[in-house]
Amino acid sequence: MLAERSILVSFSGIDGAGKSTQIEMLQTCLREAGLRSCLLTFWDDVATLSSFREFCSHTLFRGEKGVGSPDKPIERRDKNVQSWPAMLLRLFFYLFDAAHLNIVVKRAKKSGVDVVIFDRYLYDELANLPLKHAFISWYVRFLLKLVAQPDVAYLLDASPAIARQRKPEYPYEFLQRNRMSYLSLKQFATGITIIEPCSVGEAQWKVVEELIKKLPGHKREFFSTAKKFIESISEISF
Repeated sequence: MLAERSILVSFSGIDGAGKSTQIEMLQTCLREAGLRSCLLTFWDDVATLSSFREFCSHTLFRGEKGVGSPDKPIERRDKNVQSWPAMLLRLFFYLFDAAHLNIVVKRAKKSGVDVVIFDRYLYDELANLPLKHAFISWYVRFLLKLVAQPDVAYLLDASPAIARQRKPEYPYEFLQRNRMSYLSLKQFATGITIIEPCSVGEAQWKVVEELIKKLPGHKREFFSTAKKFIESISEISF
């Protein structure tokens, strides 16, 4: 058996970077190796004041509802709104989210699972801020000191053009800026592991390699099981 302490893993990146695919594959690898995992989604399990945020997005900013698809693109109006009033709202929201995140993490680690996986983390909110601004830089560092840091934090890098083809919800120009903000987070949170654009199989192999370093036991068993699974899907690509 593994040690009682759960391993905390997070996946971040621009919309359409492939987070859901990698999370699903990792959970399959863990399950086949006999390891228990639980999945938490940041927007459903952590984000606070959801109703008010929805009101801002759809009523104040007039954004469309739903999730975009290649055959039915939509135009969301939330994190891509760059006005200073919107920015002040984010600073307010993110402070509450950080406080709630700590509660959620502590609860998840007491659940007895081997690996706690987060679909998005606080990093995905911080990437929406103008990180070059002096006050924002201080604010980001302050929040990161408040929250629990993942044992492994994956940042899935992706071409904005390809990502938008998969999830056409935000303008291409915003995805470009958002991607650069994500990459800039490395200077604030040194524990982030960047997975550069590559095939699904290659990305999964990098995900597994990094996680194995943190597992206190059953490394060979998990490594062998993961290798067989990844080889079975190695022909898949983004």
